[in-house]
Amino acid sequence: MLKTHNSSIEIISEMNEKLPNIAIIGLGLIGSSIALATKQAGAAANIVGFDNSAEVRAEAKQIGLPVTLVDDIKRAVADADIVFLAVPVGVMAEVVRQIISHLKSGAILTDTGSTKRSVMDDINPLVTGDIFFVPGHPLAGTEFSGPSAGFPSLFKNHYWLLISENKTNRAISVMTGFCEKLGAMVEVMDADYHDKVLAITSHLPHLIAFTIVGTASDLEHDLKNDVIRFSASGFRDFTRIAASDPTMWRDVFLNNDEAVLEMLQRFNHDLAYVQNAIKNRQGDKLFNLFERTGEIRRSIVDIGQATD
Repeated sequence: MLKTHNSSIEIISEMNEKLPNIAIIGLGLIGSSIALATKQAGAAANIVGFDNSAEVRAEAKQIGLPVTLVDDIKRAVADADIVFLAVPVGVMAEVVRQIISHLKSGAILTDTGSTKRSVMDDINPLVTGDIFFVPGHPLAGTEFSGPSAGFPSLFKNHYWLLISENKTNRAISVMTGFCEKLGAMVEVMDADYHDKVLAITSHLPHLIAFTIVGTASDLEHDLKNDVIRFSASGFRDFTRIAASDPTMWRDVFLNNDEAVLEMLQRFNHDLAYVQNAIKNRQGDKLFNLFERTGEIRRSIVDIGQATD
């Protein structure tokens, strides 16, 4: 939500000229990686970190995460020019309710969630005064979680999507510059388009992985043991994805349900097509499908998006 007060616009302009103070709420994989990448790039004057888990804060302290750790969320954001919400999408609105009145004039509030329309619907009504909300989504991650999982190159050569109805607003410009300092490639898009694209490229693959590995876990004892023992690379890739944070992914599916269900319906239709082709021994249909999917893989390789 873009505010037009002159004082806040002046503050935003100053952020392009000096290093900002940043606050990171949530010190898991993404939050800790933001801290490490920011420190390595020298992109901020100060980095303050907060997590509502005392155990997570203790782990962050133990590994020497380069943040000023605080145990009060309101104190964490008080002097921040940019506040990153690196928490599950299901709790973002509650976090914003706790901090919104403590943000300074002209501050940028951004998030790292995998769904965007639901986040905007929840947070936009809460953003008042001279605060700029710039929804974001770094397309980077691993199956690991917690402060120890973070690393400074997580965002390098990965897309960081920013959401705006007005691609020229100054808060977007500030966030673009900051994310690029962390090595990310920034793209600005519409929230609904984001959710539909991510439903097919991220959310549906995770749902399939969770389901396939869940099927394996329900097999009888001996068969399950041999599935684990003789797992091929394809199944191992599914288990890696299925080991991702369950809280985060539960919230993703529940908050992007419309787009996920649409893509799941398409997938079920295509799966039925394959099932019928196998049943009727229609090798030409299978070959044509596999050839077409190979072209998608080659396109991904050609644009340099084939590596994690």
